[in-house]
Amino acid sequence: MAWSNSKIFMSFFENAFENTNAVDLDTDTLKAALFDNTITPDQTVATAAAAYLGGVWLTGPEVEDTTEWDAGGEPLTSVASGFSSNVYTFDAADTPSGGTSATLADVYGVLVYDSTTGSAGICYNYLGGVNSVTDGTFTIVWNGSGIFTVTA
Repeated sequence: MAWSNSKIFMSFFENAFENTNAVDLDTDTLKAALFDNTITPDQTVATAAAAYLGGVWLTGPEVEDTTEWDAGGEPLTSVASGFSSNVYTFDAADTPSGGTSATLADVYGVLVYDSTTGSAGICYNYLGGVNSVTDGTFTIVWNGSGIFTVTA
């Protein structure tokens, strides 16, 4: 298999509903780590396998540039979440590399996780195919509807 879609981890919901991993989307440090196409993300894995450095989210398939896109990802900024008309939306500003001379190849998707709570996985987002940059700025442009939405 490989990347084919974007999903919210079921363990993210379960942990929230059972209060076993207190992720605060408004105040915790959230990061976006890049991955290649050698992994197959799975929305139904247990909490430990959904976390950064757990399951398929290991450093081998992670794509990073030592100084421009750090191992472990770049932080999300201007994080916003809210509920309107039965839809909860989680969003952030588009996420750029840490500088203008990044070199990244074979980027297929992103793991969004909470680095404050021991790297708890929140969701993964497929970028629609292969992406790369050579000596430039790599930016994740989040969907206009948000990083994810949930209809209640």
